[in-house]
Amino acid sequence: MTLDRSTTWPYDDRGEPRDFYYQRDGHPAGAAAEQALGELDGGRALLFPSGTGAAAALALALLEPGATIALAEGAYFGTGRLFELLARWGLKLVEFDQTGAPPDGVQLIWLEAPSNPFLTMPDLEAAAAHPARVVVDATAATPIHLRPLEHGADFVLHSATKYLAGHDDVLLGAVVCKHEEDASRLHEFRTKTGIVAAPDPCWLLLRSLATLRLRVERQTATGREIARRLAGHPGVSKVRYPGFGGLMSFDVADAAAARRVETSTRLIANATSLGGVHSLIETRRRWEGDRVPGGLLRLSVGLEDAAAIWSDLDRALNHV
Repeated sequence: MTLDRSTTWPYDDRGEPRDFYYQRDGHPAGAAAEQALGELDGGRALLFPSGTGAAAALALALLEPGATIALAEGAYFGTGRLFELLARWGLKLVEFDQTGAPPDGVQLIWLEAPSNPFLTMPDLEAAAAHPARVVVDATAATPIHLRPLEHGADFVLHSATKYLAGHDDVLLGAVVCKHEEDASRLHEFRTKTGIVAAPDPCWLLLRSLATLRLRVERQTATGREIARRLAGHPGVSKVRYPGFGGLMSFDVADAAAARRVETSTRLIANATSLGGVHSLIETRRRWEGDRVPGGLLRLSVGLEDAAAIWSDLDRALNHV
């Protein structure tokens, strides 16, 4: 589609707003990308300027002061920091082991499938049986491997920056709603607060969704092979991999060894983020502190040849 960057559109001949009238309410590129993502996840999608922006909008649009969020232990650390920040608005946070049942007395259950960087998978059946509404952050799974709305979730959240956009050139977030009334409420919140995704990243996301399955299937095939080889390497004490996708983490001896590995790769870039066409590696202790082992490295497998990725990684591990 042609990219339309307009911020305003004329009313119709009767003086009434058309489908698009002001960019903060919606625009053609955003609507097209939301339609495509909604079809993939089986709900109504809404886009936001980032994954964290999507998470903040969803929590604030759904919850009242005094409500409690049950967040999966080991989920993306930025989500927990966000909810801690929202405590000043009266939201409460508890963490729980998402491989089991959520705690009682909470108003929103926030899962991650799989968790980042610990790669645990949630018990979706147990969560769906809980009276609270359920959010599943499926950033790392993508709709190719998991459609949470089909498993009882009420919302799917994506950092679309990652696998959905997949080229490290887009900053976007998305919420896909199961129920139309929730989508309408979230859309109203988005419009009134101005947490709106611009046309350019939405247009790039639409470009990327056309190759999502090809990219994710290639990353899964490579990820399985790299995880297998890591598990057999004498310098690796633990590998975390859910069996699909291109995201994994593994432990080496200590923080110093992890730093030597991440700075010794050449094909694999030493950088943050995940889900793109280029492989990335980094220690997570620098961001997450003591909640992760000092020797933990997170690896995002890209589209490079699996043998080339392993050769680079093996050389870095042997350098330690």
